[in-house]
Amino acid sequence: MNDVVEGPRGQYHALKDERPEHAFLDALERGRLHHAWMLTGPEGLGKATFAYRAARRLLRARSDRSLGLLGSDRTDRVSRLIEQDAHPDLLVLERRSEGGKLRKSISVEDARGLPEFFSKSPSMAEWRVAIIDAADDLNVNSANALLKTLEEPPERGVLFLVTHSPARLLVTIRSRCRRLPFKPWPAETVSALLETRLGIPPGDARSLALMAGGSPGRALQLADQGALEIDATARALVLGDAPDEAEMLRFADSLKGGEGQVRLELLFSRLAQAVRERAEVERPEAWGRVWDLIERTPTEAASLNLDRADVLFSTLAEIRKARA
Repeated sequence: MNDVVEGPRGQYHALKDERPEHAFLDALERGRLHHAWMLTGPEGLGKATFAYRAARRLLRARSDRSLGLLGSDRTDRVSRLIEQDAHPDLLVLERRSEGGKLRKSISVEDARGLPEFFSKSPSMAEWRVAIIDAADDLNVNSANALLKTLEEPPERGVLFLVTHSPARLLVTIRSRCRRLPFKPWPAETVSALLETRLGIPPGDARSLALMAGGSPGRALQLADQGALEIDATARALVLGDAPDEAEMLRFADSLKGGEGQVRLELLFSRLAQAVRERAEVERPEAWGRVWDLIERTPTEAASLNLDRADVLFSTLAEIRKARA
């Protein structure tokens, strides 16, 4: 198969941190496999990739130990079926719809499909597997629907919950899952990855690694989003000589379309960091108010469908007041 499947479904490389795979295999080999696994840690650490690797093992894809403890042969029929979202014993719940668009949340209708899925006997192996990527995207109703499945564990079923913010999940959900933590990488390791894979100079790679908080996936994403340039703009606005109006108008124009919200959120995250640094040396109360505004603005802008350029310039006005 020559087609490249994007996302964790099509990832076969070995994970750098093998501790989660050791823990999972130990439970599997001792016959003590928990029915629900909560995969925790910052976004971009390979949690969803692990879930698919574990699913391939449970669904009997041919093993390939050259790709790590849970490595599987991509040419195996099971692997191909999973890539094509066509394996009868695997159910994936995610925000992305069939058309590729992102919904606001994982719907209650999707979550209500779990009991029916697990009520059926496995058709190709010993297990049925469901992956929720990510459980943070469940709304109140779908979370309660999931809880009903967890309260009545399926006999030959395993559920993987990917979560970047486990504290946001219902306590009753967390208490019924075995937690499997994924730890951030050292900044030096993330930096080396960026240098090797993308050819980024060491200084820039180090900056991206620190922005990503030890998440290799996030660091690669930041590099693709032009985070270094956006960070330079944010630091100039708060700490240095502010960019001229023409430059900010060009930036405001880049906030249109599907990627505009991503750029807005990235700018505001870098503004927040710069404001924290300035508050450490002068007028913490004034800069603290600006920080609070910056932290809540992107979410409010998205939920209220505010004009992003207006949001940007109103925030810049507050930064100028604090600098005066």
